[in-house]
Formats: sequence, structure tokens, C-alpha cells
Amino acid sequence: MCGIVGYVGAWNAAPVLLSGLSRLEYRGYDSAGIAVSDLRDGENRIEILKAKGRLQALKEMTDNGKAVSGTCGIGHTRWATHGEPSVANAHPHCSKDKRIVVVHNGIIENYKELKEYLQKKGFVFLSETDTEVVAHLLDYYYKGNPLEAIARALGRIRGSYALGILFKDQPGKIYAVRKDSPLIIGRSENGNFIASDVPAILKYTKNVCYISDMEIAELTKDTITFYDVDQEVLEKEFRTVEWDAKSAEKGGFEHFMLKEIYEQPKAVADTIHPRIKDGKIVIEELGLSDEDIRKISRIQMVACGSAYHVCAAAKYVLEKLSGIPVDIDLASEFRYRNPILSEHTLVVIVSQSGETADSLAALRESKKRGFPVLGIVNVVGSSIAREADSVFYTWAGPEISVATTKAYSTQLAAIYLIGILFGEVRECISREEADHYIQELLKLPEKIQRILDEKERIQWLANKFSHTKDVFFIGRGLDYAISMEGSLKLKEISYIHSEAYAAGELKHGTISLVENGVLVVGVATQQELFEKEISNLVEVKSRGASVLGLTSYGSYSMEDTADFTIYVPRTESCFATSLAVIPLQLLAYYISVARGLDVDKPRNLAKSVTVE
Repeated sequence: MCGIVGYVGAWNAAPVLLSGLSRLEYRGYDSAGIAVSDLRDGENRIEILKAKGRLQALKEMTDNGKAVSGTCGIGHTRWATHGEPSVANAHPHCSKDKRIVVVHNGIIENYKELKEYLQKKGFVFLSETDTEVVAHLLDYYYKGNPLEAIARALGRIRGSYALGILFKDQPGKIYAVRKDSPLIIGRSENGNFIASDVPAILKYTKNVCYISDMEIAELTKDTITFYDVDQEVLEKEFRTVEWDAKSAEKGGFEHFMLKEIYEQPKAVADTIHPRIKDGKIVIEELGLSDEDIRKISRIQMVACGSAYHVCAAAKYVLEKLSGIPVDIDLASEFRYRNPILSEHTLVVIVSQSGETADSLAALRESKKRGFPVLGIVNVVGSSIAREADSVFYTWAGPEISVATTKAYSTQLAAIYLIGILFGEVRECISREEADHYIQELLKLPEKIQRILDEKERIQWLANKFSHTKDVFFIGRGLDYAISMEGSLKLKEISYIHSEAYAAGELKHGTISLVENGVLVVGVATQQELFEKEISNLVEVKSRGASVLGLTSYGSYSMEDTADFTIYVPRTESCFATSLAVIPLQLLAYYISVARGLDVDKPRNLAKSVTVE
């Protein structure tokens, strides 16, 4: 969740660190700090500066880094887990006399045990964090060989971590190590970098390497060396990131979220078009032959948050197109129950970052049981991408806003492609039907753009409903899946209480909450369920609710019941989610703006959930 940046090279380090941290603000944080190593007159001095709150405070404290000298350093934005947000609990943390300085993402599960052990050895702790344990433990083991100290410390630590480490007597060097928490290494002609995510260093380099669990990197100005925990040198492959620096900037939009909403036509097209060749769907990266696809008896989908809502939609789509039964699970539940996976089950893990802790654990559990795993991810080289048996990249580009939009839409597009491919191979749909679905699929980007071009009514509705306190989203079938995502978007960035329900469940308790002042958003894009949905909207309206209807052009009878109506272009019913979600994203965005909130960085939330 937090952000790490490190740099060693020819430039002054502090401005580079602050620049990188500013590009990781989307990950969520409540304090920030940097540590810069400066070798002068034969003595290495490490200066640590920390501030509670936004990164701007640290920038002002250091004159944007110009007041801090030294060409080697590490920085961190912290999201409080152990200990309240404060300067004392902010990273970096250090051992006595700043002999060892550490920044850390993740959770040290046995930190209390280690802390008690170290206190008995005379170590004094100044913070409430689990991270300070790492600094003192490294100090305890350090006898002049950083690699040996790191390896021995890792043998004692349980939990997840990405670490950036400075040793006072090793000037001009940064050490980095990871386990279950993302960390990348970047190299350039002007120095080398560590970072939690690509946007932090994209301004300086596109040449990156993703280190694996329990691997150690040693960085100097001119060299990067990788080791395993036995201190044996490893050969690692660097790759070129295809994103450009501008893609991680706002580009004239007021917020990243709005920019990313508007990038959806292109993102969806970039996901779809390369997989359609000569009028047929070809997904070579799946690594599945036609015979493999025919053998699949069940699909088990696992995800968190918005990716789970993609899975909820995928259940309807995949079962309709391919005839394969689909089970869906929240990753945080899947990993702690005893899931019964039958023979020929394909496990599908969906994650934007490819680093989601619970989803990664579900992947590993599935592989341990011998089941093939397909990862649907956005970030190339991420942990899920590397560990899955096959990976479907959505190619959405960098997504900075905490509230996902284009990643969600591209994940849906991936599901459509897989559904059509599986359906045709398994002869659940004919070649003619597959052609029809493909043609409708190719029209989605243009139809999404049409909705964006007509955003003014949604903006007006957002202003009207910005003071609403309770909102219910209801739908049937695929519309229920859409409702879940619409509700999540609203609650996470506007802080309005919002829930989603299958419309047919209203009378099983929920309707008792409907009264004057409540807003009900009725999603009705599935024509075979339209009349039943209207009946549910009549029920809530008769109890005093305001009704906002969302349906397809042509279903104008919605206006007989709803107080306000939003229309989206018609498409094949199983693709309706891709269109209906756009006005719901815009509605949430404009309500948040109207309420004067921080759209891109909602309170208590982080972009990449890399701890439980």
C-alpha cells in the first residue's frame, strides 16, 4: 500500500526521491520521509527527514529536496498499520547512530516476538511500528557483510515485505529485498533506482527488472547485482516498460480518475483488437489448446474489490457463452476456507496490479493443489503475472486513481474474449454467432465514447444528488453485477453510504430501509428482466424513494416509473456491463467533486492492497 523509492547515481538524490514519491501518492499514505547518504571528507553522513500528512510538508521542509545533499537515498510514503500517523512512526527507521536505515512496505507478522528479543539484547525502540524491528535486527546481525546480515534477518522475519536499506559504512550503495510485496529495480545512464511501482521512476527510466521473493539487489551508481539468500549471484532480465511518462500524468484533466474514465475507449480497444485476427479470436498467451478448453469442467474465479465485480459479471457471461459452470470467490475468503476444486478446474485470478496479497495467496494455494491458473492482470511482470501458468494482459496502461475505472473495463473485455473463444471451441455458439459477438465487441469503444460525449446530464444529476445520505443500487442478472460496481464507486470516493442488492431480494429485508430521502438507482439493461426490474422500482418509489433509472435507448417506458433516467447505447446483452458502468463511474466522480473531496486519494484507501 505504501510507496518506496530509492536512488543512487550522479544527481542529488533528495529531489529524485520526492519526485518519485509524488508519483506514488495514489497508493495512499499519511506520512512521508526520506533518508539521504552523503559522503564528505571520508565520512558518510545519513540525514533523515520525516513529516506527518501530505508529501507537500516534506517538500517545503527540504525546499523540494534542494536543501539536502547526497547522491544516494531512500524515501517512503507510509499508510499507518502499526502505530498512529506521526513523525516518530513515519519511515525511514534506523538503528542506533543511523548505522542501518530502512524503509518497508508490508507487515512483519512476528514483530512483537522479535521486538521483545531485541529489547532483551539492549536495543531501544523509538516508534510503535513493526518496521523498526527490521532495522535493529539487521544491526544485530551486521558484522560488515550486508548480504549476510540481510539473509540472516530474513530467516527470522515472518510476513510480507519490500525493503530498501542503507548501511552507513557502505556509502553509495542501496540494498533491496522483497517477499510478497512489490518492488522493482530500474537502471539508467544517470544512476539506478528501486521503487514500489513503475510510475515512480518512469520519468527517469523505462528499463526495469522485477525481483522475485527472497532475492536481494545491491545497487551502486554504475552497477546492479542480484543475489539469492545464499548470497549466490543471480542473472536477471531487464525489460522495457511500454508506458510513457505522460501516461502517468493528468494531461490537462482535473483528476486522474476523470482522465482514466476518458481513456476507456482506447484501453478497451487496446485489449480487444490484438486478440482478433482474420475475424477470429486468437489468445495465444492462454497456452490452452482446443482440447484443453474442451476438457475444462469448471472455472473458479478469485479476486478482490472491483476485480471481484468483474468476476460477478463473468459468471453470467462465461456460463452463457461457454456453457462452463463458474464459481466466484473473494480472495480473502478463498484462501481461508477449504475450497473444493474438481478435476479439470481452471482457476482464474483477476487483479489490476498483479500484487494483491489475498489474490496472490489464492493463486499459490491453487497451484499447490495442482490446478492450472490463468492470471488476468494489467501490470507486466507483476507477481501474479510471473507465477500464473498463463497470463492475459489487459494493457490498460498505468492507472493512478485509487478508484479503478479503465482497469475494470479492460478486465471485462478480457472476459468477453475468453467467453467467445471458449464458446466457439466447445460448440456452445456457432461460427455465425461468434462473428456477431465479435462485431458487437468491436463497437464497444465507440459506444463508450458516445456516453462520455453526453456527460452533461450525469453531471447535472450528480449535483442534484450530492447531499444524499443513503443510496441503493438494484438490478437483476448482469445488472446486479453492474450495481455492485456502481455502488462501490460511489461509496469509495464520495463517502456516501451505498449498497447494491439483487432486485428480487428487496422484499427479504432490505425494503424496510427504503423511505423518503433514499435514492434508488435501478439498472435495467437486460431486456428479458426489464419488466421485473420496473416492478421493483415501483415498490421502492411507493415507499418514498427517489428513483434514478439506467437503461438502454429504446426502453423509454422507464420514464413512467423513474424520476430521472440515464440511457446508454444498445449492445449485446452480455456486454451491457461495459456501457452501463460508464455513467455510474461519472456519477460517482461528479458527486465526489461536488462534495469537495479528494477524488484520486480517498481516505483510508490505497491503490494496491499488498497486505491482508
